[in-house]
Amino acid sequence: MEAREVYEGSDGELTKRYYAELEKLGPVGIVALNLFRAQKNSTRAKKYRGGIRGVGSFRGMAYDRKQWAISNLCQALQVFAEELGIEWGWGRDLAEAWNSWVLYVELPELGQVSFHSPARGEGPDYQKQWDGKKLSEERIIRFCDQVYHSASETASLVF
Repeated sequence: MEAREVYEGSDGELTKRYYAELEKLGPVGIVALNLFRAQKNSTRAKKYRGGIRGVGSFRGMAYDRKQWAISNLCQALQVFAEELGIEWGWGRDLAEAWNSWVLYVELPELGQVSFHSPARGEGPDYQKQWDGKKLSEERIIRFCDQVYHSASETASLVF
């Protein structure tokens, strides 16, 4: 399974299977899963129109899932970041009026990814600055592929 295929697709069952496979991979899989979920929902929310009467807008529901994934990600990072060699934390983007909090995550060998949020979540302050590159989507997809495929390669080496 390729992360890009799942990311760009609209197959809910495929997405659920992908999440389940990542989750089986332990701490690094849980981090990858929540990075992927937050990014996919953020991207989708920007494109959605319409909604369900009495429930809410599709955009609002996607942003709610993004916030939920960010919360799950922060919980996982508090426990596993040091073990995984991941630096992370919260900073402010004072240029943003509504979503001024930013969660930064440094993916080993891939670089920084970030998510804007209306509220600061759990976790430390981020000690660095934004790297100025809008590459979160690409870096997260590459990270998920690395995690997913390295586990598959390791499993195939077992006799």
